[in-house]
Amino acid sequence: MPPTFRADPYAAYNFQVIVTNVSDDGTAVGGAFTEVSGIELEITPIEYRTGAEDITVRKVPGLKKYTNLSFKRGITGDVAFWNWIVEALNGKVRRTAGSVILLDENRQEVMRWNFDRAWPTKYTGPSLGAGKNEIAMETLVLAVERLAIAV
Repeated sequence: MPPTFRADPYAAYNFQVIVTNVSDDGTAVGGAFTEVSGIELEITPIEYRTGAEDITVRKVPGLKKYTNLSFKRGITGDVAFWNWIVEALNGKVRRTAGSVILLDENRQEVMRWNFDRAWPTKYTGPSLGAGKNEIAMETLVLAVERLAIAV
């Protein structure tokens, strides 16, 4: 679906995450995330100068870099992501695809970032404390090799 344009910007709190083929039965896992970060890419410039030119340095496109995606959610007992990173720890890195979907006020999709060849690089469990009054949160970081806006 192409991005939906409007004059007012969309709110950052309406979104959905879908990661395919993470659970044991091959179904998509997602939802219940409170934060997504790392939707970022960079093309590193290479500086180049020949001896026949003046003192100006040319810049040509270099490597494409996609930042790791970080997902945070409250712990609900779903261990699909945990099992996925344990597979990677045991030498079986399973790459998959997924999407981060921005929703409007009516929970309709307005923009989608698709990522490919993602695999888990880091898991952070909750910070627990008897004096705390907050949700137990977990964080999963995925390395991705491609990020694109669906148009």
